[in-house]
Amino acid sequence: MIIVMQLEATQAQVDAVAGAIKEIGLDPLILPGEDRVAIGIPASLSPDQRESLESVLGGMEGINKITNTSRPYKLASLEFRRQRTSIKVKDIEIGPGHFHVIGGPCSIESEEQFMGAAQMVKESGARILRGGAFKPRTSPYSFQGLAVEGLKIMKSVGDATGLVTITEVMSSDMVSTVAEYTDILQIGARSMQNFPLLIEAGKSQRPVFLKRGPSATVDEFLLAAEYVLNQGNNNVILCERGVLPIDRAYTRNTLDLGVVPVLKEYSHLPVFVDPSHGTGVAKYVAPMAKASMVVGADGLMIEMHPNPKVALSDGSQALVPDQFTKLMSELTALANATGIQMG
Repeated sequence: MIIVMQLEATQAQVDAVAGAIKEIGLDPLILPGEDRVAIGIPASLSPDQRESLESVLGGMEGINKITNTSRPYKLASLEFRRQRTSIKVKDIEIGPGHFHVIGGPCSIESEEQFMGAAQMVKESGARILRGGAFKPRTSPYSFQGLAVEGLKIMKSVGDATGLVTITEVMSSDMVSTVAEYTDILQIGARSMQNFPLLIEAGKSQRPVFLKRGPSATVDEFLLAAEYVLNQGNNNVILCERGVLPIDRAYTRNTLDLGVVPVLKEYSHLPVFVDPSHGTGVAKYVAPMAKASMVVGADGLMIEMHPNPKVALSDGSQALVPDQFTKLMSELTALANATGIQMG
């Protein structure tokens, strides 16, 4: 439910409405706007609660109208927050007016490998460095990452290069440890509905990069984001990374670029696209990356490895340094032609 106050509503009237909501046992969310204040109730209301609220609020001064939100997610909804979210991480802003590329290898394999990748990412103009310290793999016999040693390498390389860093956290008990070493917490597609993890990531107050599950609907995706937002952490970035394909003979997943404008219509959160996992094939990454920019994404996550042939994970979808540099140049040209601000 959203209570829209009148243009001339006083602060006392806003406080009175918020107080009446609290008396019913609900938490009001004050939503300042350009011309008027709205008060949201980020909860699913029972019929009795809804009736009580409408009865109490109906006679209060300063209220313009009361509307019921049409979506199951509240805090992630553009109905609740009419201003699009901008996230500040170190010296960069993620969100409206900025297009960022996250680059780096799937896995941190060694300090030498990761530093080499970081230098190439920085020289190309990208400002966010990715790398996995903990790797969720289909087979238990595949490389699982360097764990805390990988986190230490990420911290060292990030400090040395000045790049913002992002890595995946896989369990709720590891959130504080991962947050100690990195700037942005990534929640992988397999963990999108790991609700204890989402809650702890929210409590950390670190920016959270949330990937869409391979079979998740839009509502399920945004309700996962709601778990983080519900902890008072507004720094959530959504990432489309491909859904289950009909035909696996050609691509690893089906990159659902149609979801980007949908998410932008219904949510205020920044939206990134991962064409590396979305296709699983290096030669398809560049065209899908450029398409992502055109369709309205706020950024990209792209895998790049100094030598993909010897990569310990996902080498088939990683760009070589020259390909990554060329793509960054093409994205910059496309951004200039379409009025998009890189960085």
